[in-house]
Amino acid sequence: MNRSMKQFTLVSLAIVSATVTIFATDLTKAYDMPDASKLIEKDLLAEATKFTMPKSCKLDDLEAIKRGSFFFHNLNGKKVKGDAPKGVVKFTEKKTKDGKVKKVAKQYGNCVACHNIEGAKGAGNIGPDLTGYKAMFVDTKVRDAQFVYQKIADPRVDNKETHMTVNLTTKLFNESEICDLTAYVMSVKK
Repeated sequence: MNRSMKQFTLVSLAIVSATVTIFATDLTKAYDMPDASKLIEKDLLAEATKFTMPKSCKLDDLEAIKRGSFFFHNLNGKKVKGDAPKGVVKFTEKKTKDGKVKKVAKQYGNCVACHNIEGAKGAGNIGPDLTGYKAMFVDTKVRDAQFVYQKIADPRVDNKETHMTVNLTTKLFNESEICDLTAYVMSVKK
């Protein structure tokens, strides 16, 4: 390429560059830029919380065990397997900002995604295997109902690095539902 051709190319590139610069628009003002620190703050978990299992927990109640099993093996109301047991809803109602009522799928534990347990389908291998939990830990008095309740409610109390869901502190479950899950984990399964 000769010298005049190089100069022509450089001038052409300069003109194109100048044209792009002239027509370029600062779009950051065209839409709202959320304050990321506020978004992060909203997503932060509360401190680890120690819970005491309510005296109202009925760990030998067959209906509670059925509900606990249902929570353990299901993800949410949209993808629920089987009928919900008595006392369990698949959908809840929430009010939108404009005051309308909207049906929202109830979130369940999907514990089986991480834990294996008797009768599990697609059992996970990330968390501890809970197969035979009652015989291994409860009957030998190594662990009790309070330990299981706390582990399900907020496992960070004794393990800050856990990857398990924080169920009661985040209100994914209420106290009664944590009781049902505790009853299921501690029950004899076929």
